[in-house]
Amino acid sequence: MNSDIDTVIDYLRSLQDDICAGLEKLDGESHFAEDRWERDGHGGGGVTRVMQNGKVFEQAGVNFSHVTGDGLPKSATAQRPELAGASFQATGVSLVIHPKNPYVPTSHANVRYFQAAQPDGKIVWWFGGGFDLTPYYPDHEDVVRWHRQAKAACDPFGEEVYPRFKKWCDEYFYLPHRDETRGAGGLFFDDLNEWDFDTSFAFLRSVGDSYLQAYAPIVERRKNHEYGERERQFQLYRRGRYVEFNLVYDRGTLFGLQSGGRTESILMSLPPLVRWAYDWKPDPGSAELDLYENYLRPRDWLGESADG
Repeated sequence: MNSDIDTVIDYLRSLQDDICAGLEKLDGESHFAEDRWERDGHGGGGVTRVMQNGKVFEQAGVNFSHVTGDGLPKSATAQRPELAGASFQATGVSLVIHPKNPYVPTSHANVRYFQAAQPDGKIVWWFGGGFDLTPYYPDHEDVVRWHRQAKAACDPFGEEVYPRFKKWCDEYFYLPHRDETRGAGGLFFDDLNEWDFDTSFAFLRSVGDSYLQAYAPIVERRKNHEYGERERQFQLYRRGRYVEFNLVYDRGTLFGLQSGGRTESILMSLPPLVRWAYDWKPDPGSAELDLYENYLRPRDWLGESADG
């Protein structure tokens, strides 16, 4: 079939509902506050839902947006310069979860759809998204299970899909100025239209529906792990890397700001508390050094046993 943005929007709205319900169940105490917004002077709007100061989640943001415009910003045409200035519609769900407990990883997911009108009136469309895990005190078994779920989401679409989008995630969520990945990876894809619309949309749904299946067991397993001030301070320090990536490199952040999006919703991905320290180094033999040496670089997680 041809592109059908209304069907995509219906799915994304239900995905936001499902993920928020699942996260509230995991937290067991707090609930999402909802904020509906419109783009003043532009087209479209969205629904931002944020949970703050929960029992498990210090901050969780799940944002739905559907925006329109008369000209695509540079961040959206980097790979498609022929569409510069084209009218567009963009819709997606983006979420970032910042738990309280340093032993529970931060996680991020995004699924999105773009369509643009060429000068001849032809509609060009593509999908993008993925999910990734950012542990502070990582557990090898959790990371392996995370990647197994990512692979399971890809398997119906070809055996080459997971390795391709896993590699893309490792390369995309990378901080060149730190020479480290943001975390333990997952999936990332963009400009996806090599399949027909139905297959591409089915893949988007597979990724979106797999996120909570991958993340919830990790939260349940780690949320009651005891921790102290040392672990909390390290978590806040490592959150600084998250800020650096999102503000310097992330295409979604740049697109939102360049397209006149709502700043509060765009920057909901940033953690509520964070710190930086000059020239900090992990102690030899420490759990923090284990993170740096074994998790902040690309690895073939599925080629290793879950026991480490």
